[in-house]
Amino acid sequence: MKPKIVIDKNIPFIQGVFEPFASVEYVAGQEITSEIVRDADALIIRTRTKCDAALLDGSTVQYIATATIGFNHIDTEFCRRKNICWNSAIGCNAAAVGQYVASALSYLALHNDICWKGKTIGIVGVGHVGREVEKVAQSLGLKILRNDPPRLEKEGSAKFVSLQTIQSEADIITFHTPLMQTGKYATWHLADSAFFRQLQKCPIIINCARGGIVDENALKYGIQNHLISHIVLDCWENEPNIDMDLLHLCDLATPHIAGYSADGKANATEMSVRAVARFFGFPLENFKVKLPPKSVVHYQKSSLQNAYLETYPIQNDVAKLRDNPKSFEDLRNHYVFRREAIIIP
Repeated sequence: MKPKIVIDKNIPFIQGVFEPFASVEYVAGQEITSEIVRDADALIIRTRTKCDAALLDGSTVQYIATATIGFNHIDTEFCRRKNICWNSAIGCNAAAVGQYVASALSYLALHNDICWKGKTIGIVGVGHVGREVEKVAQSLGLKILRNDPPRLEKEGSAKFVSLQTIQSEADIITFHTPLMQTGKYATWHLADSAFFRQLQKCPIIINCARGGIVDENALKYGIQNHLISHIVLDCWENEPNIDMDLLHLCDLATPHIAGYSADGKANATEMSVRAVARFFGFPLENFKVKLPPKSVVHYQKSSLQNAYLETYPIQNDVAKLRDNPKSFEDLRNHYVFRREAIIIP
């Protein structure tokens, strides 16, 4: 008897892949219920499906693959107790988020007459995504401060600074941590009211990691009281019911699509398919999504920021959300995946 796999229907490039080997059911992520998964053997999901006891208890689920870098929507302790294996697509969309930050910084510079050379960016969380943002920062001539307590503990202090140093010295602060509610490296409301009160340079704040990392009430206080200068926000608390007041205070606001490149989505689907295939022994260990070659953009040094905006005009996504903020989820689910590009002199 073929195993049953329930798949979020909004995961791209996956329809038809498992049908020769499994019984497959495609369901919108927020509509995956305990009844649907009761006789399932595997789930392939995104962040909109909360995999906890309420969903999984009493089911036959053996494996969960999330086509996302984060996994805070999976109750990993429950899965451990129930012997449910799981996998996330860590690093899949790192380059896409780097592209998003590059476009955001380029837009802010060109529309606010800012020169980045010699200014300082504080990168909070220097994993797969943070490293891509670091490359962008270097290309723009920014001085880089790195904050990553888990890496600091493993690698020593030479590469990293405290959060307090970033609060004191950074002209831009960008967050790229996982969302951890508790524990030694908790990041829930990492940027709270105390964080903003201790800022020294009225920096730009960017959050395209997870909504709960930044306390949105504190963020509003920060911009209204001139503790910060600009806000770039892709991830929100209480998605898809976003704070309308905060939306109007942002310079750039998007519907949680920073990582939504076709390349990043292809990576996530490939990683999820291969993980499930390994678990069940399907002959898909070399599965590859076929995308056209990346475009190549040549630029003169003085027009790098225009090149970043050419490869991804972030202002178009901002306009769509501002025009119809109640359609946050629809904009996200029906996003036309942008392509990453190779940018060279």
